[in-house]
Amino acid sequence: MPIAAVPEYLGQDFSKASPGLRFGMYLPIWGTDQRSNGALQQACALSADDKRISKALCQRQAQLFNHTPTAQGLRLYATAVAPFTTGLGIEHPLENGFAFLNPYGLPYLPGSGVKGVLRQAALDLAGGAWETSDWSLDQRHIILDRAGKRLFDASDIDVLFGREPQEGDTQHLRGVLSFWDVIPQIEGSSLMVDIMTPHQSHYYQQKPAAGSTNPHDSGAPNPIGFLTVPPKSQFAFHVVCDCPRLERLAPDLAANERWKALLTQAFEHAFTWLGFGAKTAVGYGALSRNTQAEADEAQAQAQAHAAAEQAAKMASLSANERQIAAFAQACQSRFEQLRGSRENPNTEIHAKARALAKAALEGPDDWTADEKHAAAAALAEWVPKVVNVDWKDERKKLKLAVLKGEA
Repeated sequence: MPIAAVPEYLGQDFSKASPGLRFGMYLPIWGTDQRSNGALQQACALSADDKRISKALCQRQAQLFNHTPTAQGLRLYATAVAPFTTGLGIEHPLENGFAFLNPYGLPYLPGSGVKGVLRQAALDLAGGAWETSDWSLDQRHIILDRAGKRLFDASDIDVLFGREPQEGDTQHLRGVLSFWDVIPQIEGSSLMVDIMTPHQSHYYQQKPAAGSTNPHDSGAPNPIGFLTVPPKSQFAFHVVCDCPRLERLAPDLAANERWKALLTQAFEHAFTWLGFGAKTAVGYGALSRNTQAEADEAQAQAQAHAAAEQAAKMASLSANERQIAAFAQACQSRFEQLRGSRENPNTEIHAKARALAKAALEGPDDWTADEKHAAAAALAEWVPKVVNVDWKDERKKLKLAVLKGEA
């Protein structure tokens, strides 16, 4: 029976450990054939805690990004249309590793990997061999030193992604863009195990097979399993721009947020043609932009912003003004629910209207004339819309003339 190479006091039940630990330290392969994929299958399961932590990490990223000025951030959502894998080159007993984010032990795509793919996408588009785009290789940005002396010329790609000095060259440039790690929201409750089957290992490793080290059809296949994130998993990409620095280096890229349009083109090209992670040459890592998720996020942000503005406005009001505003909000909400009809008398809104009128007429002396007038205006606006009453009679009962100072 295969076991994990761990101290005896830890036991052998690691079902509550993270996938990263079960794939690494607690992988039960010792004492069995290492080519077996049974151990990988045990590492695939995601517990409820794994899903909760993954969601919490994404929410933390979203909250942090939401505090970034709109002009300085770009967020795109995408859905995996093929399996996604990354970190295969990490050392592992089963030959193929996988990138897990420590200490959470959950799959992730490093921000450096995102940057590399997008830089290649920008180069593809600027080269003109793919679809038409606004990317260019022209070195039209003059880079100056602190004394204002010209150092070298840079392209849009150099400014946004940075420029590494070539051998013998001392001129380099730090890019203005920062790319965040991506935490996939995994579809379902498990990772997947895929299989690669090299047939010519005797040739690549120079081990004689059938008397020859040359490639031939009688080479023995060698199935090798590796972990993948399943299709339909969700990805959120966050990019933050150092806009003040961008305005100094390339004002035209900062104007009208042109850098966002360029980067969006690069993302869409990468989603369709390049892919993210490992084994993209054979179709892994292909994504599709999720515009519906982006629209939902934009709507949620607009609602949150409106709620924050409303809360700030309420905080600036007096206690009496807040009471009037609360009444108007309740009426507005009820009016939208009724959709053109009106509720019967002596119901919730009618009771709120009478309570407001009574508070303004009979309450403490801290009600100013302007506040009483505002209360009367709110009652006159909303009661006829929401409550099915004889308004001429009702306005007398509410003593609106007294509130307005007309009687």
